[in-house]
Amino acid sequence: MTTLHGFVFGVYPYICLTVFLLGSLVRFDRDQYTWKSDSSQLLRSGLLRWGSNLFHVGILFLFFGHLLGLLTPHSFYSHFLEASVKQQIAIWSGGAFGVLCFIGLTMLIYRRVFDPRIRYTSHRTDIAILVILWVQLVVGLITLPYSWAHSDGRVMLILADWAQRILTLRAVDAETLAGLPWPYLFHIVLGMTIFLLFPFSRLVHVWSGFASVAYLFRPYQVVRSRRLNVPVGQNQPPRPGAGA
Repeated sequence: MTTLHGFVFGVYPYICLTVFLLGSLVRFDRDQYTWKSDSSQLLRSGLLRWGSNLFHVGILFLFFGHLLGLLTPHSFYSHFLEASVKQQIAIWSGGAFGVLCFIGLTMLIYRRVFDPRIRYTSHRTDIAILVILWVQLVVGLITLPYSWAHSDGRVMLILADWAQRILTLRAVDAETLAGLPWPYLFHIVLGMTIFLLFPFSRLVHVWSGFASVAYLFRPYQVVRSRRLNVPVGQNQPPRPGAGA
């Protein structure tokens, strides 16, 4: 195992995780009312309607699928679900939603690059992050034949153990990933890099979607007058019929 391999899979994940968490916290503290998705729907909504829906449906399934698949300990499901069966489910479902996401993201990139009006109003980082996501998605689809070739679930368990050790801040043995095919390694590195770039791109608008759920559970707000020395209720308008 080379020093570079040990750094990329043993140290780099913690750097990306730290920047992702602290960067998102700083952006939320300083820019929570200014970040936005920079939607170009008002400019032209043709391809956006189909592309955005396909992309978001696919990416949400892939994200939560990876989250549950990698971070769920094997002991939680080993009594009723074999690792090989779980991998088959991941291959078929991930492949289907990966294709949907690929079609939607390709439409969004084509629209943003080749539509003059949208290209003029786009930032370089907008196009760059879409291209990075597209490459990550393509590499993820490339891993499917490799996963099918060893459908016993062994590689899936290796990747899950590595990811769980990082999240729980346990010692990581990067050597366990040394023998994996290159698409897996590239997919992992690019995925970590996306988390590293997350706070510095418009991807932070994702937090607004998740945070909106908290609005349902926010505490009751009592609005009081800003004028001083006014008793509570003194400045409220009279109720109908109160003076009769």
